[in-house]
Amino acid sequence: MNKYDLIEAMNENHQRFSNYMNILTESEYLYAMPEKWSAGQQLDHIVRSTKPLILAVRLPRFILKMVFGKANRPSLSLEELVKKYEDRIANGAKATGNFIPPVIGYDKKDALIHELSLIISKINNGIEHFSEEELDQCLLPHPLLGKITFREMLYFTINHVDHHHYIMDKAIQESPLPV
Repeated sequence: MNKYDLIEAMNENHQRFSNYMNILTESEYLYAMPEKWSAGQQLDHIVRSTKPLILAVRLPRFILKMVFGKANRPSLSLEELVKKYEDRIANGAKATGNFIPPVIGYDKKDALIHELSLIISKINNGIEHFSEEELDQCLLPHPLLGKITFREMLYFTINHVDHHHYIMDKAIQESPLPV
C-alpha cells in the first residue's frame, strides 16, 4: 500500500468501527464476557493505542531514526505483519501497561468516538508529510512486535481496529442480551 492507500484504509476501518460503536445500546456497550473487555473498553484501548502515533508523525524523521534506529530490512506486507501479530496473540501476548483500559462508562462513548476521529485525522495529516522511503526507513517500537517500520505500524493500526471490532461484535452476538 502506498501512503494514500494507507490513509484511506485508516479512515475506512476506524470509521466503520466508530459507526458500529454509535449503534450500540448501553447494555451492548457495557457488556463484557468473563475476563474480556466491554465494547467501551475496546474503544478506549483503540484510542490509547493510536494516540502515540500523533507524536510519531510530528517528530522530525532524523529524531525518529536517532531514537529508534533505521530499518535494515524491507517492510513486511500487510498480510505478513498481520500473521506476525496473530502468532504473538496465539502464543499468549496481551496488552500491557497504559494500553489496558479501565472500566468505561456509557457516558464516555461519544467523547471517545470523537477523540478517535481526531486522532486518526492527525495521524493521516502527518502521513502526508512522509515519503514512501521514510515509511520504510523509520522504526517505531511496538509493545508486542518489537521495532517495526512506520509502514508496518500503520498496517498494524489498520488491522488492529478491525481485530477489536471483530472481537467486540462476536462477544455481543454471543451475549445473553436481548436482540
